[in-house]
Amino acid sequence: MIIAVDGPTASGKGTIAKALASHFGLPHLDTGQLYRAVGRQVQLNGGDPDDADAARAACAFPDALLDDAILRSEEVGGFASRVSVHPDVRRALYDRQRAFALQPGGAVLDGRDIGTVIAPEAEVKLFVTASVAERARRRWLEMQGRGIDVPLAEIERDIAARDARDMGRKDAPLRPAADALVLDTTHFNREAAIEAAIEAVRTRLAAR
Repeated sequence: MIIAVDGPTASGKGTIAKALASHFGLPHLDTGQLYRAVGRQVQLNGGDPDDADAARAACAFPDALLDDAILRSEEVGGFASRVSVHPDVRRALYDRQRAFALQPGGAVLDGRDIGTVIAPEAEVKLFVTASVAERARRRWLEMQGRGIDVPLAEIERDIAARDARDMGRKDAPLRPAADALVLDTTHFNREAAIEAAIEAVRTRLAAR
């Protein structure tokens, strides 16, 4: 069983995907972490994330980079959004994601193009979303909890800019798959969002 969980940044898709993986006993891959690693490698190389050649070269990042806590920073997240618009980067990371999805027994993957590009045959596809204001608030609280002081308005502007890049890129734009279940978590707390996602998966599987 493959479960695809897509959605914009800070929508809660990662939290939901991890909970689904635990509930259904499946391995989980946060595909956004791969793009963050590419963005971070560009940064370490002193390159420009908007330059296709610099981004392509950064796809050879060492696996150890995936465990670096700095990948969760807003700055690296912005780099990740910028490198992800390059078709060569998406092609370089496609096989890695595809292999994870097709492993025996299935998997849960979260990202921005899982249900549309990486695993279009997924048995269950969720598209998790929330308002820009709510997503900014969540990210602000997360950063405050890590002792990082960033103005809420700045985070909101950054999230809106990422949405525009992700939805407007020519290659694999962010959008719900035609058969995806859309889950708006704007007014949900963590527990309610997870419960709604589990119920949505159960409902979809029962209908098959």
